[in-house]
Amino acid sequence: MTYTQEKTLADKVRSDFPILREEVNGKPLIYLDSAATSQKPLPVLNALRDYYEHYNSNVHRGAHSLSAKATDAYEGARDKITKFINAASRNEIIYTRNASEAINLVAYSWGMNNLRPGDEIILSVMEHHSNLVPWQFVARKTGAVLKHVELTSDFSLDLEHFKKLLSNKTKLVSLVHISNTLGCINPVEQICNLAHKFGAKVLIDGCQSVPHMSVDVQAIGCDWLVASGHKMCAPTGIGFLYGKQKLLEQMPPFLGGGEMIADVYLDHATYAELPHKFEAGTPAIGEAIALGAAVDYLTKIGMEQIHAYEAELTAYLFQQLEQIPQIKIYGPTPDDKGYGRAALASFTAGEIHANDLSPLLDQEGIAIRSGHHCTQPLHRYLGISGTARASLSFYNTRQEIDVFIKALKETIDFFNGFLTDI
Repeated sequence: MTYTQEKTLADKVRSDFPILREEVNGKPLIYLDSAATSQKPLPVLNALRDYYEHYNSNVHRGAHSLSAKATDAYEGARDKITKFINAASRNEIIYTRNASEAINLVAYSWGMNNLRPGDEIILSVMEHHSNLVPWQFVARKTGAVLKHVELTSDFSLDLEHFKKLLSNKTKLVSLVHISNTLGCINPVEQICNLAHKFGAKVLIDGCQSVPHMSVDVQAIGCDWLVASGHKMCAPTGIGFLYGKQKLLEQMPPFLGGGEMIADVYLDHATYAELPHKFEAGTPAIGEAIALGAAVDYLTKIGMEQIHAYEAELTAYLFQQLEQIPQIKIYGPTPDDKGYGRAALASFTAGEIHANDLSPLLDQEGIAIRSGHHCTQPLHRYLGISGTARASLSFYNTRQEIDVFIKALKETIDFFNGFLTDI
């Protein structure tokens, strides 16, 4: 059975997302920007509101009932994340504001203390700025050298080039699991195996994979993995770092303050055990609880079902885009069932700038992303100033893709007519 033969997954869940009933410029909202941030279902919204309405209190520090309830919900969410990505221990899950903060935590706590002049850090040309800039900081401070994996002809990670870059000088590999621009799914298990043979540590950016497919950190074998809640149906301002427990225990605290301490004296302090050693100050309590609700929501649907349905949508999106002559899509082509890449398409439309496409599509109620998608080096590598990006989630439908394609064709025709006139 395929989802198109009966009631689709989107048909079953769309009522859970109030924003999908909104209108934009008098047209029904068609939201094709989930790679930037996902929409939030009612169970997540209700969990956030429930916390603030019924048991708003600080965690860990209070002996009263509200604090105990808040602490149980906050720590319960950590347990849910632990199971969701199959971490070996709840102590391996560190709450952060987002994936950017999680990468910075590793960069400053591990990188600044373990890298020396001449050590090499392997990144790739497709990385999000969040997985480039922190390592640039570290390289400047430590004298480490940055290396970058290039792409194959089909816009995928060049694994052979990666193998050539590996050496005894390699101390860290930090790569994206799924590119937010190219949509390619990188072979992270193989990458970890290859890097570990040289004694290098591996960090995986899971922002585009954790919300869309089953991710098992023990099977991958990575040393760290980062993710952002707002891309996985949770609120903004919450994310997490996964790290192997022994490695996290060896790393010094990233921030100092309340909560991350055991005992404090005027001239020194001792630090709390994991995971609290890395969670200074009052955390985003409601947001963490809502992240737990998002994990529950995704788990109830099933990550395999989400991945299968999104793959089907991806195949359909590509079929429709490929019928427009001016469109050039960047990234590997999905197979006939939509597998082999993420549920997004970054594209150009001839001489029309991506930033001109988005506003006109917005007039039709269609939200897509345009620009460099926080991957400026990648766009320079590709020789283009920017791309338009339509990104899907399990709450999108074929009918929405049809409306998008129709509006895109009309927009391209409008610009082509304008360019002909001048």
